[in-house]
Amino acid sequence: MSQQSDLFKNLTAHCKEYGFIFQSSEIYDGLSAVYDYGPYGVELKNNIKDYWWRSMVQMHDNIVGLDAAIFMHPKTWKASGHVDAFNDPLIDNKDSKKRYRADVLVEEYLDKIEDKINKEVEKAQKRFGDDFNEELYRQTNPRVAGYLEKFNEVKSRLATAMSKGDMPGMKALIEELEIADPDTGSRNWTDVRQFNLMFSTQLGNIAGEEGKLYLRPETAQGIFVNFLNVQKSTRQKIPFGIAQIGKAFRNEIVARQFIFRMREFEQMEMQFFLRPGEEMKWYEYWKEKRMNWHLALGTPKEKLRFHDHENLAHYANAAVDIQFQFPFGFKELEGIHSRTNFDLGSHQELSGKKLQYFDSELQENYVPYVVETSIGCDRMFLATLSNALKTEEVPGGEGARDVLKLHPALAPIKCAVLPLKRNEERLVNMAQSVFKELSYSFQCQYDDTGSIGKLYRRQDAIGTPFCVTIDFESLDDNTVTLRDRDTLQQERVPVQALEDIVRKRVDMRQLL
Repeated sequence: MSQQSDLFKNLTAHCKEYGFIFQSSEIYDGLSAVYDYGPYGVELKNNIKDYWWRSMVQMHDNIVGLDAAIFMHPKTWKASGHVDAFNDPLIDNKDSKKRYRADVLVEEYLDKIEDKINKEVEKAQKRFGDDFNEELYRQTNPRVAGYLEKFNEVKSRLATAMSKGDMPGMKALIEELEIADPDTGSRNWTDVRQFNLMFSTQLGNIAGEEGKLYLRPETAQGIFVNFLNVQKSTRQKIPFGIAQIGKAFRNEIVARQFIFRMREFEQMEMQFFLRPGEEMKWYEYWKEKRMNWHLALGTPKEKLRFHDHENLAHYANAAVDIQFQFPFGFKELEGIHSRTNFDLGSHQELSGKKLQYFDSELQENYVPYVVETSIGCDRMFLATLSNALKTEEVPGGEGARDVLKLHPALAPIKCAVLPLKRNEERLVNMAQSVFKELSYSFQCQYDDTGSIGKLYRRQDAIGTPFCVTIDFESLDDNTVTLRDRDTLQQERVPVQALEDIVRKRVDMRQLL
């Protein structure tokens, strides 16, 4: 676990040093769990959103886009269940005065049991070598079986307490497991109570409860209330989807692990409207489709897995997470949910306006069912960086380098143009001319602030897939050196062919 912790520390330090992410309001000692995206961070984030949007909207003739307002009528959140049920179990430690999510404390206890199981399995693998049967070992080893029994018992009790809203049961479980404050070791806990996660504000010209507004805790409701507007204006027929990228806000009790859990974050969501009774067919379809989207980036299969929900939300009849192996363990990256017709039905009931679709094939009206895909853009950003950041030795005794091996289509800077010597006017003029020409086609960078070796290292650290070096030979034959970030191979190419060569290698088509 310490090695993984070191990897995570290196990642967060890298993000600040190279201009990917900064603490918000840092000169005022920062604001907890709120972050700003720096010059390279905003480019990478935009590229991730572009990849999602293109694959979701551009590549489907039955999915269209929307950009709904952050502020919505407060009845929206009453109908959706957020006013009454959007809660997390809160617990305070009386000694440290620190606040925690009760369910997360229990989940971290479960993580420790899982770590113990994995350590036993790893020791057995080393002991038995190629003859090792992991599945049989997990079933028959007494120590592992004991851990598994304890794990399943605690997991089941947690799921029951969460589904029933049993706060005393949650407190009893924490006390029985002797779970201590992670920072101080104190076990002096308050009772567990429900805490609503929505931020509220006030409509300027109306006082009291009537003027109360919420910052949206999810983008999905903006899609649901616009269902008929979108369907009629685009003449879509079921099944069809509405996609949206936008900010959401949650007053998290404990927001940590860098940008994994924040109070202001961005979601990429698509709601797919379909006939009642066909939801499981489309649920399975979108599970496969979304997993393939992640794998197309080159993410190793072993770093991704499906995790079925045991404690379903009030609106769902099926739910699964795509989990990614972050440096702090497997955690949710994306959710696929069968939301039934809960949202449209609730809005129809509270608003008094029909939200039904007339199916010309069936010759009947009905409230459509919905399958949702929802991915946190910030979590995807963190997963992308976690997967890409490597420290490796450079051949030829040049030492180690930190390199971001991002897919070229996602890289913040696609190509860097570097003159071999910054005090040689002819090289600088040619390099700047090449840079200006390439900038029409993709995001480029010109740099002459160091030796060529240092310039290469800097571009490796921000994930630039290609570097173009202008040297004295370039002045004679109009060719340049094109260096590949990953292979370190260098090739001479004509200046007039440079744009075409790089564009083909960084094109989003490679992913789509």
